[in-house]
Amino acid sequence: QVQLAESGGGLVQAGDSLRLSCAASRRTRSDYTMGWFRQAPGKERQFVAFITWIGSATHYADPVKGRFIISRDIAENTMYLQMNNVKPDDTAVYYCAAEPGTVIRTTPGGYSYWGQGTQVTVAS
Repeated sequence: QVQLAESGGGLVQAGDSLRLSCAASRRTRSDYTMGWFRQAPGKERQFVAFITWIGSATHYADPVKGRFIISRDIAENTMYLQMNNVKPDDTAVYYCAAEPGTVIRTTPGGYSYWGQGTQVTVAS
C-alpha cells in the first residue's frame, strides 16, 4: 500500500523551469514503477514519464523528451519531475502514480496508487 502526494505546481512562463515532487507514505524493499501523468481540461490522462524505484530505469513520452527529467530520492521517499523549457501545451494537472513491479507501464490503468494532482499552468 502506497499513498502519494504531489506538490510544486504553479503558474510559470513559457521557457521557465519547475520541479514537481511526489512524496510517498512508506518505503518498500520491493521495486515499484512510479510514473507521472498529466491531464488537461477535456482531455484524457496522458503519460509523461516513469521510473523504477530501486533500479532507476526511466522512460519518457515523446513530447517531454529532452525537457523533463524524472528522478527519485530513496532516502527522502520522494519522486521528482524536473520540468525544463516548459511550453503552454504542458499546462495540466500533474499526477504521480505507483504500481508494484517493474513492467513497462505507460497507461493510467497500469497503476494502482495515485496522488491528488498538482496544477501546472504555463503562460505564453
